[in-house]
Amino acid sequence: MSHQRWMIYGANGYTGELVARLAARRGDRPLLAGRNATAVRALADDLGLDHVVFDLRDAAATRRELAEVDVVAHCAGPFVATSGPMVDACLATGTHYLDVTGEHPVFEAVLARSDEAEAAGVVLLTGAGFDVVPTDCLANLLHAALPDATALELAFSAPGGMSRGTATTGLALNAGGGRRRIAGVMVPTPMGTPAREVPFPSKVRRVGAVPWGDLVTAHHSTRIGDIVVYTRVPAPSLMSRLIRFAPVRALAARAIRRQPPGPSAETRAATKIEVWGEVRNAAGETRTATLTGPNAYDLTADAVHRAAEHLLAGTGGRRGGAVTPGAHTPGTAFGPNFLTRLDQVTVHAPKR
Repeated sequence: MSHQRWMIYGANGYTGELVARLAARRGDRPLLAGRNATAVRALADDLGLDHVVFDLRDAAATRRELAEVDVVAHCAGPFVATSGPMVDACLATGTHYLDVTGEHPVFEAVLARSDEAEAAGVVLLTGAGFDVVPTDCLANLLHAALPDATALELAFSAPGGMSRGTATTGLALNAGGGRRRIAGVMVPTPMGTPAREVPFPSKVRRVGAVPWGDLVTAHHSTRIGDIVVYTRVPAPSLMSRLIRFAPVRALAARAIRRQPPGPSAETRAATKIEVWGEVRNAAGETRTATLTGPNAYDLTADAVHRAAEHLLAGTGGRRGGAVTPGAHTPGTAFGPNFLTRLDQVTVHAPKR
């Protein structure tokens, strides 16, 4: 895909740099971008890549830099602030968009612009990283195995720690409490409630409900009305109660900024993800499936690069390859078999 042009915006951030370095190792030459001139230039010089510097708050500059770009991989959060301006520019310039958000409002906002994207001939792909490639694709695999499913449960284990950006976003999510989807409606619920035992490939784990992105994306891609997503939830503490208050969140955010940018290469190499899913229909029939994969950040870098490849494939990049213009989740863009293209991902097919 060297004859195509794609951009990584936020390339100097933790996730953006992982994407850039992986793409360079694979012989690709993305255009690196961001608003921190010193950091973006240093990374571009290190990898021998071109770079540009602009701020998304400058709409004219954003449109100017995207005008000759076929695809932008948007890796600069917080996406609740940055996604809208980037999507606006992509629709204006005919540039395909993908992001690595995990924020519910962003999923909802991007997916709501499907008609605009279709009219512009643009693909808007939200959640092209760990949030929510493995869970969304597994949900679509299960839905294909039981098309009349009315309930979906997903659970994931992702050890190895978080980047500063993920941790900061998590503060706001945790402050908002838990969520699950019932009869198509998002319903507030205490964090970690309900809870259950889940048979992951390695062992059974106790997990609780969390406000994960699939409450939006899996509902969009499967139309299943009842959805719960689980992971390990720490026991309630004084801090978990106080985090609802803005001054406490500000202190926590300050502490996060003093931490390393994200998990080290050694930590990522030593940790793996596991995902479990189950669908159920009104008659009580079920299908279950699981997958294992690399560390969540390594999976994200791989998924973003392969998604960009897919969008650039054929037709000069302007029609998104085989992806229909409009707003998509990973499952609706590429289908559940996208998982089989990712490094170190093993899917255990649906069973009764």
